[in-house]
Amino acid sequence: MTVDEYFRFEETSPVKHEYVAGDVYAMSGTTARHDRIATNVLVRLSLAARSGRCDVFSDSMRVQVAGDRYYYPDVTVVCTPVAGSDIVVRNPCVVVEVTSPSTARIDHGEKLDAYRSIPTLQAYLIIDHRRRRVERHARDAQIGAWQREEILGEGGVRVPCLDVELTLDEIYERVELPSVSEPDPIGYEVSGYDTDADE
Repeated sequence: MTVDEYFRFEETSPVKHEYVAGDVYAMSGTTARHDRIATNVLVRLSLAARSGRCDVFSDSMRVQVAGDRYYYPDVTVVCTPVAGSDIVVRNPCVVVEVTSPSTARIDHGEKLDAYRSIPTLQAYLIIDHRRRRVERHARDAQIGAWQREEILGEGGVRVPCLDVELTLDEIYERVELPSVSEPDPIGYEVSGYDTDADE
C-alpha cells in the first residue's frame, strides 16, 4: 500500500491503522487503565502548554515519523505551527507511549528506534501500564546522544519543551495497578546509546 492509498483507506476505516513501509497495522482497543494513564498525561501536559507555543495532542492525531512511517502515539507534544485542518503532525518534540500487553515490545524496540531518528524529538517516554515506572529516553542537548533513565515509585519525569515535571502520582492518579507484578515482555533489547541515567 502506498502512502496515498493508506491515507484514503484511513479516511473511511472505522479502526485506526499505523503505517510502516507499505504495511498497515490495526490498532486494538485499550483498557480503562491504559486510557486513564494516557488521559492523566494529556491533561497535565495540556495545562502546561496553555500559555506557550507548543500543542499537545492525543492518540487521535497521526504523527509522521519518516516518509513511509506514521504512528498514533498516546500523547504528542509539537512546538512547530500546526494548522487546524492538519490530519498529520510532524516534528514532534516529545512522544509518549503507554504500554499494553500487545505493544510493549514494539514500544521498546521498533518505535524506540523510529522515534529517536526524528531530528526534532527531545524525549520519548514509555509509561508502564503494570506498575509505577516510566522509561525516559532523552537527547542530550549538548552532544546529541540519547540517554536512558528509569523513574520508579515516587519520582518525577522531566518533560522538555514544556519545561514541566510529571510526578508518578499525577501519571497514575486513579489508576488501579495489578496487585501481582506482571513480567517484562521478552524479546526486545535496548542498545545503541548511552544507558547511563546520570544527566
